[in-house]
Amino acid sequence: MKEDLLHFIWKYKKLQLSNLVTTAGETIFIVDVGTHNHLAGPDFFNSKIEIDGQLWAGNVELHLNSSDWFAHHHERDPNYNNVILHVVWQDDGDVFRSDNTKIPTLQLKDFISSEILQAYQNLFDARHKSFINCEKSVSQIETFLVQNWLDRLFLERLEQKSLLIDQLLKQSKNDWEQVLFILLLKSFGLKINGEAFLELGKTLNFSVVRKLRSNTQTMEAVLLGMSHLLDDPSVFDDYYLQIQKEYRYQKRKFGLDNEAIPKPGFFKLRPPNFPTIRLSQLANVYGSHENLFSKLMNSQDLDTIYTFFDLGASLYWNDHFTFGKSSKKSSKKLSKKFIDLLIINSILPLKFSYSNYKGKNAGDEILRIISNIKEEKNSIISNFGKHGLEIDNAKESQALIQLYNEYCTKNKCLQCAIGASLLQA
Repeated sequence: MKEDLLHFIWKYKKLQLSNLVTTAGETIFIVDVGTHNHLAGPDFFNSKIEIDGQLWAGNVELHLNSSDWFAHHHERDPNYNNVILHVVWQDDGDVFRSDNTKIPTLQLKDFISSEILQAYQNLFDARHKSFINCEKSVSQIETFLVQNWLDRLFLERLEQKSLLIDQLLKQSKNDWEQVLFILLLKSFGLKINGEAFLELGKTLNFSVVRKLRSNTQTMEAVLLGMSHLLDDPSVFDDYYLQIQKEYRYQKRKFGLDNEAIPKPGFFKLRPPNFPTIRLSQLANVYGSHENLFSKLMNSQDLDTIYTFFDLGASLYWNDHFTFGKSSKKSSKKLSKKFIDLLIINSILPLKFSYSNYKGKNAGDEILRIISNIKEEKNSIISNFGKHGLEIDNAKESQALIQLYNEYCTKNKCLQCAIGASLLQA
């Protein structure tokens, strides 16, 4: 038994509503369960409860045992003086407010059906799952409910990603162009080098980027040099020596300091994702487009966004993946799949935050764009598919990632529309 079940039962009135009485025998009629509070303070605000014919308006607190009231020191906290009803699974003693007045108690275990308890037990029975708690039942949930929940989860994921954007905005004094640059760097780094590239973006003064971005080779030299990728004394490649010299000049000119930036890795990466290639590609993006932030924010369709990234790395990288070592000639253009990741992880979250900042609603535009992007492929999406949740676009794959990371793995099933529906019977 966990407290979240008590919250669920109270919130959705999944208890015997007739003949409710307190542990002292007072009749109870629930007029309004109140507003669920997920922050500090009582669990439900602004409840309305009729107790022995008297209507009370105030807050409701829930615990597994009555004695938890004292374990949490609520008797000393004036925020709990407006609690009008203590709802518990088991009443093991009277509780009092800070003014020593007694609080009526409802013992839930006397008014809960065995069906609800069995459904709850089945949902959390670890013996019957290999992936998520509801894997045996998720395919039976009504499609309309699932789709509405996925829409909400996608927006929740955008809001979660906006937290980093808010942080970067504060650090950059509301420089949206700089925030775009940092987000793109993080996305270009993918999982392996995302944090190293993020640190690069935060450390490199964006005024330098503004001055150098029209010169792609210089921009590339600075990005590679700041990332410690021009520090190898054993390389005598002409291009390497040329941009190494350029970086040393720019380092002196602008007082660049890369001590705090981790060196990106190559291990476990496919050659097209090597940091050398990705940084060169990003330098070319900025060398090809002025006012990139404005252009992206004003783009209302997917095809237009694709055009800004329809380019590759510098010519040197056509037959190299690392310095000084030739490879089979191949195009280093950004793939459509990679651009999709940039759109999902950087551009759309920034559109979301920027539209909110401007007091506008870009929700429909964002949903339209991401609904036209193909779904992502990973183990989470694959496992949901095996258990009956088939999806066909990136909005839904992003929503499932949010569902798995923030609800399934944390056993927050009763805060999930799917899990809650399984206990509605």
